[in-house]
Amino acid sequence: MPAALLIVAGQVLLLAAILLSIQFLVDSGAVKPIYLASPTQVLEAFPRLVMQDGLLRHLLVTLSEALLGVAIAFVAGVSTGVVMGLLPAVHRFLNPFLVALMAVPKVAIIPLLTLYLGIGYAHKVFIVFLFGYFIFVFNTIAGIRQVQENHLKVARVLGATQAQRIFKVVLPSAIPSIMAAVRVEAVMCVVAALLAEIVASKAGIGNLLNRATGVYDTAAVFALVATITVFALLIIFAVEQLERRVLLRWKHA
Repeated sequence: MPAALLIVAGQVLLLAAILLSIQFLVDSGAVKPIYLASPTQVLEAFPRLVMQDGLLRHLLVTLSEALLGVAIAFVAGVSTGVVMGLLPAVHRFLNPFLVALMAVPKVAIIPLLTLYLGIGYAHKVFIVFLFGYFIFVFNTIAGIRQVQENHLKVARVLGATQAQRIFKVVLPSAIPSIMAAVRVEAVMCVVAALLAEIVASKAGIGNLLNRATGVYDTAAVFALVATITVFALLIIFAVEQLERRVLLRWKHA
């Protein structure tokens, strides 16, 4: 059997062993259901969450907040990083301010943002933006600094304009650093949206989590966590496919 199949088989067996152990612990009474829900209880919670609590509607709210917030952070962060990476004077001017803002604990200011922006959609999108903007800025700067000077010289000799040098030389060279930030934010954007919803929200998975924990519905909590985990993994998979099929081809073009 190939090594890859052995690894997959081992992973499946480990997961099955963990789930069966949890099922045994809950069914035998060794662990109370209020502390840990069995896999069967979690599965039974899904129809109720979908039919009675509008799981799909809340899921769409959370995912749209996460994706819109990280998209804005990506555009703004990469743009800022390109300007700072290409213009040393701008970097020296902005860097202290950005470092100071990045150091501010985002969790601590969420109540203030709730006061300023309310508990609606814009509040969640802005919090996701804050969680992603700075990593895009500094990863872009790090990527630009890896551009080989010889490549820029050749581009100048060939008569490339500033825009052509940016899109044909600078950004393709910075792609690995930028994609490292994208992979991190593919998960963090969902976490940030959930955190914002748990603090204050009218809709979203975080809102459902608040309701479930308020009535000690452990099975629903685990079902919601499993749901958001699956969709976070799908986002990561989509990012990896985008990098492999599109961005790396652009880099080597």
